[in-house]
Amino acid sequence: MQITISRELFLKPLMQVSGAIERKHTLPILSNVLLEIKDGTLAMTGTDLEIELVATINLEQPCSDAKITLPAKKLLDICKSLPDGSELKLESQEHQLLLTSGKSRFSLTTLAAEDFPNLEQWDGEVEFQCSRLELRKLLESTHFSMANQDVRYYLNGMSFEVDNSEIKTVATDGHRLAIAQKTLSASVNTQRQLIIPRKGVQEIMRLLPADDESVTIQFGANHVRLIDTEFTFTSKLVDGRFPDYRRVLPRGGDKLVHANREWLRNAFQRVSILSNEKFRGVRLNLSNGFLKISANNPEQEQAEEVVEVGYQGDDLEIGFNVSYVLDVLNTLKTEDVQFTLLDSNSSALIEGVGDEEATYVVMPMRL
Repeated sequence: MQITISRELFLKPLMQVSGAIERKHTLPILSNVLLEIKDGTLAMTGTDLEIELVATINLEQPCSDAKITLPAKKLLDICKSLPDGSELKLESQEHQLLLTSGKSRFSLTTLAAEDFPNLEQWDGEVEFQCSRLELRKLLESTHFSMANQDVRYYLNGMSFEVDNSEIKTVATDGHRLAIAQKTLSASVNTQRQLIIPRKGVQEIMRLLPADDESVTIQFGANHVRLIDTEFTFTSKLVDGRFPDYRRVLPRGGDKLVHANREWLRNAFQRVSILSNEKFRGVRLNLSNGFLKISANNPEQEQAEEVVEVGYQGDDLEIGFNVSYVLDVLNTLKTEDVQFTLLDSNSSALIEGVGDEEATYVVMPMRL
């Protein structure tokens, strides 16, 4: 392998694929990035056996086909440390790669490209397109409700559904639930649900710009794939059955609370400062036209705030984990929000006024 390339052109795809590479791994080859030149295109691949990222760039100068693997973090750190506008020259020698740029010279150890693992080849059973912005919004609206290292492994990810002309993302950790949906421009004439693992969701969000460019999504039996103009992302799926979230959607709520989202968010934020650091509980007292938010902690400290809200009805006292409520208020972008409540033992349904694409459920706390 022998190529000359600008630092900026080389660095962008390297940064993209590095997100898939685990720093600490029992297999040394998984700490490496695969560089493959074929038909005038340089492809970089990173994988941790669960997700795989491939980014490609067209080379300006003709090069012979070649494959090589290099330590990803060291290569990335070297490229980042070189000055803007630098030109890189990569030249492979026996079990080594020589990288030169100006008066800088680095010699990196390589591992056999034949040993680099590839996720098995598969054909997409379901394929559809949506804009990067739409997909990003779906993930951003729900990702914070995913569980983290829960023994119920199917909760450590996000349910991704396609139902003819609608796509839906759902995440829950057993204490809260987030649902977001979008309508596709064209129907895919099929119904399918799969669970994308937590790391896969986070990588997609890191990679996707918020623009109107189209991205292709493919569902396979055990994988999901995103094909973008700049990269191809593949993730294994979580093998399990996602719980029937429709059963936990609260019904019969007759207490509707309208409030300015920003006022409410700031009030919850201030009161949370003196909440119990472990349980994060806050008490809500609802009366005609007013919501009192209060919290205390084991140090006998107390916080209280009264917010004007649109509410007419019976008085109600209910407790919530303030972190869960703030996550929802930080994610919604509408000017006003609506809480739908039934009683002090029932979950709250939270929605943005005028936004029918996202719905949130938060379970109450006993205080």
